[in-house]
Formats: sequence, structure tokens, C-alpha cells
Amino acid sequence: MRHALLLRLGRVPYEPALRLQRALHALRRAGRVPDLLLALEHEPVVTLGRAGNNADLLLSPAELRKQGVEVYAVERGGAATYHGPGQLVLYPIVHLRELELSLREYVGRLEEVLIRTGKEFGVELFRRPGHPGAWHARGKVGFIGIHVHRWVTLHGLAMNVDLKPNGFAWIVPCGLKDVPVASLSELSAAPCPLVEVERVAIEAFSEVFGMETVEISGEEVRPWLSRNG
Repeated sequence: MRHALLLRLGRVPYEPALRLQRALHALRRAGRVPDLLLALEHEPVVTLGRAGNNADLLLSPAELRKQGVEVYAVERGGAATYHGPGQLVLYPIVHLRELELSLREYVGRLEEVLIRTGKEFGVELFRRPGHPGAWHARGKVGFIGIHVHRWVTLHGLAMNVDLKPNGFAWIVPCGLKDVPVASLSELSAAPCPLVEVERVAIEAFSEVFGMETVEISGEEVRPWLSRNG
């Protein structure tokens, strides 16, 4: 079985996590590190993918920043999305050619990770063709936005566990007007601690991608970054 190094970051602001992703992405493209999986929770942030722009914001960037919400334009696909406390984020940095996966197959597997995770908490999620992610009759629960360069992935998936506040109210999610957004905690009869959802999602990732995760610490990662300049 292939291995992916797992780095749990806890709750972090968006910008340092983005810098870390990009640095590890460069190392993975160069073949200097193996596949990786970053698991984390972000401080409040709105990101605009390649299909997004300020028209997707229901508040201006200045108004959002007054509420402590940063706004970033990034290279991932898709339009506007929100990350914040109570949402699990997974960023796989994997080589699709080595995994023998097409882009479409990769997105399908990320959706499967979301669906399996929801099922563990008694929440039946489904795919919606043409709209990547994981859906429930009461709203969208899982989100996917990726970038691939030289067959190596960047960005990834997010699952609403118990969003407080629900920052999706400040944007047009995924460019889709009037789309309701839900959290696992609203849909499940069982408690959904984020740490437990993270554990289940990592296990689902391992199963779906056929990759055993091996946890490493930030201290182990730091020398790679310093050698990379």
C-alpha cells in the first residue's frame, strides 16, 4: 500500500496554510517528498477561485475584514467559498499520474471521502452532477476546489461540521444563488465533534485512495522548507 504523510495543523489562519501548501507542492513536484495530506480548520476566510470574483460577495471585502474575515483570490477551481471554525479541511498534495488517476476520477474520490464521512454520522450525502461536492436534501455539506500543476494536487475538500458563524451567508456559495448550506451537526442525531469527524475523514481518505497515512509533526516538516529556501 502507498503511504501519505499526514500533517495535522489544528486551527490556522489561511495565509500561512496557503504558503505551506504551495511550498510542499513544489517539493512534491520535484520528487523531494512523498504524497501528503494536511488536516486543519481555518480562521474565518472567504476564498475566490478562478471562476469567482467580488460579485460573489454579499458584503464588500472591507466590510468582511471589519468582521475579521480575510478575502483571498487563489488558483483553485470554482467560485466563492467560506472556511471557518467548525469546518474540517483536508488538503491532499498527491501525484495523480503516480496514482493513475484522471482529474475527474480524483474529484470523484474526494466526493466519496465526504459521502463516507457523512455516513459514519448517520447523514446520507449524495453527488450532484456538474456541481462537485457532497449534498443533502437540506443543503450542501461538502465542498471541493482543487488545482493541479504537473500532475500534483493543491487545495482540496471541506466539510461543514458545526459552523459558527455560518459565513456562507456572506457570499454566493460556489456561484449558485439561493443554495442552502448545512452542517453535519444539524443533520445527525449523534454528536459530531470536529476531532472525531477529522479522524473518520482521514480513515475514509486512506480507504478511498488506498493510501496508509503516517502522521508527522511540524518539526519534521520544517527542515524540508528551510532546505527549499
